[in-house]
Amino acid sequence: MSEMIWSAEAATARAGGTPLVALESTIITHGMPWPDNMRTAQAVEDDVRQAGATPATIAVLDGILHVGLEAAELERLAQLPAPMKLSRADLAVCMALGASGGTTVAATMIAAVRAGIAVFATGGIGGVHMGAERSWDVSADLPELAQSRVTVVCAGPKAILDLPKTLEMLETLGVPVIAYGQDALPAFWSPASPLPAPLRMDSAEQIAAAHAARAALNLPGGQLVCNPVSAADGIPYATLAPLIAQAAADAEVDCIAAKDVTPYLLRRLNDLTEGRTLAANIALIRNNARLAAAIARALQAGTPRPT
Repeated sequence: MSEMIWSAEAATARAGGTPLVALESTIITHGMPWPDNMRTAQAVEDDVRQAGATPATIAVLDGILHVGLEAAELERLAQLPAPMKLSRADLAVCMALGASGGTTVAATMIAAVRAGIAVFATGGIGGVHMGAERSWDVSADLPELAQSRVTVVCAGPKAILDLPKTLEMLETLGVPVIAYGQDALPAFWSPASPLPAPLRMDSAEQIAAAHAARAALNLPGGQLVCNPVSAADGIPYATLAPLIAQAAADAEVDCIAAKDVTPYLLRRLNDLTEGRTLAANIALIRNNARLAAAIARALQAGTPRPT
């Protein structure tokens, strides 16, 4: 059994030297309902293409790690009745069992490194959950960022997280957190949180140069690019904060824990905002895909360090 196969489109891009952008698949399997999940995945892939790169959606189907999905495979993934949610701890087990699932940020980074893909677009990263001092609930995304050399483009840490603790942990792990085009840290559905971003860059070329410089220094790990959703598509942080608190309280009442917390909170907030978070989620992942494609193109071009 082959452990990794490429879609025809991704394989052609790889052979021809076209820049590739990795895309995660838990947004398809766990982040959105059918058919929004498939339509969004198709739109995100098209955004990458239109920006001059080739998409490679990562997933596991029947125990095989896929780098890029054919149209029928994408549709099948979007309708799986009980897909696994795959992080570093689950990826190899899923493959060994011949099972299927969507890859989280951590698992997608692992696959991207193995496939030689340097840039990855996602929605928001996981991090330190509220109440982690009691639950120890910290996403595997954070240590993965410290060891897999991939530039991850997101809309910031998910707003449901403890943002200050998430930033502190990323600093401890030595992960550069770069806000794109602004000084405030984006927070997923919100263009800006109350927190300042540790770093700022204003162009895809600067970000590509930083990626190349980390490689030249032989530094392990990647860099996190936080790309704000537009004000027109996003939701102000002050509006979301009380709703997040309510959703978190509901999760405690319903005894939601571990991997089930994030999907529960995403669904609950979509209900509380009457669909606004889902609309923002679709807009932000498409926005991230376009920036990731620009970074991948700059890396492929061997952009010199900006002066």
